Amino acid sequence: MNINIEDLKKKIIYRATYRGTKEMDILLSSFAKNYINKINDKELIYLLNLLEHNDETLFRYYQGKKTFVKIKTNKITKLFKNFDYNSD
Repeated sequence: MNINIEDLKKKIIYRATYRGTKEMDILLSSFAKNYINKINDKELIYLLNLLEHNDETLFRYYQGKKTFVKIKTNKITKLFKNFDYNSD
């Protein structure tokens, strides 16, 4: 499977920015824009997979609360859990 990295980055930014709740739009778009050019191709896929989860699950995960869905631990999920969007 041949993936165009620039198209993948655009897809990630779009999914991170248009979530459905303003709070998650802000949090996820800030996170994605901060790391999109700092991570490798494999990590971009991890980020895309993270964005497949719904807002409630992601927000609970970000807050360190129990989620009803198992989110695999990897570099991206660790970065997300420790991301401080207020410091931008």
